[in-house]
Amino acid sequence: MKKEMIKLLLSHNVISEEEAKRLDLINDEAIEESIKELGFGKTEHITKEKICENLETEEIAKEILCFRKVFSTNSIAKFLANHDAKEGTVLISEIQTNARGRLGKKWEAPEGGVWMSLILRPQVPPARIGLITLATGVAIAKSIRSLGVDARIKWPNDVLIHGKKISGVLTEVNATFNEIDWIVVGIGIDSNLKLEAFSEDIRIGTTTLTEELPSKVDANELIAVFLNEFEKVYQLYKDGEIETILKDWRDLADTIGKYVNITQTGGKITQGYVVGINNEGSLIIERQDGTLEKIVSGELRTVE
Repeated sequence: MKKEMIKLLLSHNVISEEEAKRLDLINDEAIEESIKELGFGKTEHITKEKICENLETEEIAKEILCFRKVFSTNSIAKFLANHDAKEGTVLISEIQTNARGRLGKKWEAPEGGVWMSLILRPQVPPARIGLITLATGVAIAKSIRSLGVDARIKWPNDVLIHGKKISGVLTEVNATFNEIDWIVVGIGIDSNLKLEAFSEDIRIGTTTLTEELPSKVDANELIAVFLNEFEKVYQLYKDGEIETILKDWRDLADTIGKYVNITQTGGKITQGYVVGINNEGSLIIERQDGTLEKIVSGELRTVE
């Protein structure tokens, strides 16, 4: 992770080639400060000042770092989280060149989208980690629906419009058996983008707000709306108000009642009707023989 941060600083000419070669002589605190300086640098469209014009949060987004271009906001967030970054820190980049989705899948993040990561330090049982992805999906869906489009949630981490992906969530965690150190939640929203901005294989099953709305979206306003929504659902998450989160998720779900094919880690495939989700965020499937199966993680595909 340290090498990746040094590579980032090198790409922005913050450090020299000679300094980069002496990795052991560059302490983490210096790297941290240099990264934060980058996050206060010049951007083209997204700025902390414009976001704050519509921000109503108390804890989330006390610190906002806005970058012009980085490899991955999640990678930076994890580095900062390991060096005592505050709860609620938000990192945003107008472009990501090495973004990742779940299971290491390719995620394209060109200019025009909303790409961000949040650093969280909830004092909740580790068994509740999976629910943060669902809670984030609720906040994203509500934010997009405020624009007048019917955004729906696909388990476990996608938000759809008319069955096409508009947003995704990548949750990464550092935790022990009984304590969470940090959670980094990465969010991508395909906002002011034409489908031509993506490679051909990504375009299939994808949509953008440009395709769905008659006019351009103000990215700063959208980010603020999302952060406002996220703080509400995150407070419920910390307070243990799980049923409230799950009710919202069920109301917004695109998945419940559909016949699906789920590929789990190791290649196991489960087919059946989606009955719902349990209090840990696992999907409950009714198979053709009438038995129920709990799915903790996997890739879901609707069978028409």
